[in-house]
Amino acid sequence: MSRILVTGSADGLGRAAADALLSEGHEVVVHARNERRAADLAELADRGAHLVVGDFADRDAVRGVAAELADAEPLDAVVHNAGVWSGPAVMPVNIVAPYLLTALLPGPRRLVYLSSGSHFGGRPSLTGVDWRGVSAGSYADSKLFVTTLAAAVARLRPAVLSNAVDPGWVPTKMGGPGAPDDLELGHRTQVWLAAGDAPEALTSGGYWYHRERQEPHRAVHDEAFQDRLLYALAEETGTEL
Repeated sequence: MSRILVTGSADGLGRAAADALLSEGHEVVVHARNERRAADLAELADRGAHLVVGDFADRDAVRGVAAELADAEPLDAVVHNAGVWSGPAVMPVNIVAPYLLTALLPGPRRLVYLSSGSHFGGRPSLTGVDWRGVSAGSYADSKLFVTTLAAAVARLRPAVLSNAVDPGWVPTKMGGPGAPDDLELGHRTQVWLAAGDAPEALTSGGYWYHRERQEPHRAVHDEAFQDRLLYALAEETGTEL
């Protein structure tokens, strides 16, 4: 059994993934943005989940969570699920936080990054990106960036299984009640990639939708764009991958 962190696990896809992993017998670390949201995880905690708390819109909070995790038992996998749809927190939460956690937690051998079909509408340009979230960020751009991060990690850390997942447009708080995709299918690919032992789940560098590997935006596997993105994030955060 594995020890797995699921970020943004107070509700939606993260909650479903954490619940499924616990049911499979894994040791799960759940994450909430604040103490109020942490109260929503009481049922998972009663079943043995460990809890970390930190607002991923705040870089110092991300570093604090990373330090807390580094002092605990090593993680086998991280599901980078935390995300926001709109507003100033888009870039800090959707790309800066998973980048920092990836850089600061070098131990996990499986990394799963939550992408979106919206990443196809993202712009492969880093000019003028507001990494600090002073103004509202582009969700599509943030998902293109995090999908590219997954591919870059797969290239630069060959011992790590790094993949991106499009869960579909599912009826979560973010997706809305009218979303047409299946919530059950939406989280199962993350669970499969984080802990599964099927040959397909033991591959790296993929962009997945419902356990099917698909072709992402052409910029995702552009190594020059990957390198520019990593350089920009390293410069911005003062932390190299």
